[in-house]
Amino acid sequence: MKRAVVVGTGAGGATAARALQGAFDVTVLEAGEEFRPFARDLDRLVRLRATRLFLDPRLIRLLFPPMHITMVSDGVALVRGIATGGTTTLATGNALRVDTGLRELGIDLDDEFRELEAELPISTAHRVRWRTATKQLFAACNDMKLEPVVTPKLVECERCQRCGRCVLGCPRDAKWDSRRFLDEALAKGARLQTGVHVERVVIDEASSGARVTGVATRHRGRRAFVPADLVVLAAGGLGTPVILERSGIATENRLFVDPVLCVAVPWQGAGQDEEMPMPFVVERDHYIVSPYFDYLSYFFDRRWLRPGGDILALMVKLADTELGVAGPRGVRKGLTAQDKRRLREAVELCTDILVRAGAPRESVFLGTPNAGHPGGMLPVDGEGREPFHDDRLPPNLYVADASLFPRSLGKPPMLTIMAMAGRVARLCTERHG
Repeated sequence: MKRAVVVGTGAGGATAARALQGAFDVTVLEAGEEFRPFARDLDRLVRLRATRLFLDPRLIRLLFPPMHITMVSDGVALVRGIATGGTTTLATGNALRVDTGLRELGIDLDDEFRELEAELPISTAHRVRWRTATKQLFAACNDMKLEPVVTPKLVECERCQRCGRCVLGCPRDAKWDSRRFLDEALAKGARLQTGVHVERVVIDEASSGARVTGVATRHRGRRAFVPADLVVLAAGGLGTPVILERSGIATENRLFVDPVLCVAVPWQGAGQDEEMPMPFVVERDHYIVSPYFDYLSYFFDRRWLRPGGDILALMVKLADTELGVAGPRGVRKGLTAQDKRRLREAVELCTDILVRAGAPRESVFLGTPNAGHPGGMLPVDGEGREPFHDDRLPPNLYVADASLFPRSLGKPPMLTIMAMAGRVARLCTERHG
């Protein structure tokens, strides 16, 4: 049987590994270790906030190893999960379809979405459990004709304890993450290696055409070669471009990150810190607004030095300008003048919503700018022979993560990444299996 290597265990990697195992003998390589939810005593950490120990968001890794943060321009903290399950373990379980840019290129993923929707625990049943403050925000958005929509969630609501810790790893496995697809791949015979950093793909420049022969890896200081007849890179929007560049394959300086900024007010008894994040969404041009308790701001932003249960916040998630780089020399990304103008507009809208819900306008304060949806550096463009195989890649090398998005989203991409990875796996099986 032919050998396939899948790099990464997030939304794209786990989906591809599950689909490929059987047609290939699959080895999955993950840079992180086994994911474990945040298990520390939050109350004790809250008492330490008033000290000056929590100054740099990058220190979160000392408390919660799977969460890695890179600081870029304009004080934006790029957040990603490096462990089994990738960033899906830190996501809020949103099951939104965000393939407009792909459809505009003539790419139809309807079959892949139908397959996912048939087997994933997608539900809006959480609405009956909303707290009073969430209901007030929803009503305010309705009053303002903003057409709020209940967010479909990848959550088994009957198991959810409303602990508010979705972004810290669900302690009861009520929230779906890609480790479930990874477990299915392993049950079918795939092999998993953790703590393995893929440095580059190895390409044989033969006279009959360049082909990938495997990947060069590093594990605890030791370097090794993992042979493969097929390689699927799904190391994420920050990881995959680095591997490609080190392999001599150029990417595009089109990194987007979907910046997030929370707009908050003091609100006694809001209980948002124990509410399911992003219970509903208001969609506007270039950004969305959704209720969200931001733990990053709560621990590292001194403006949030108050009891978590007495803060009410709205998140802005922006579709930023596709201009930035993630490569061997690091990440270069900032907010353009247009991005900043749109953020100001979004902050004004959030302020109006909070005031309509009953908060004093002068009580509004902001959070720490952060981002968690990097992608776009190997975008599909409709110009190549096959939309999901860039002409720059050898025929047996594929990408199956957010690097493929043709433009920034400003919305949670997990479901759409899985749909793209399903299509990539099907193409790999048809052509190379």
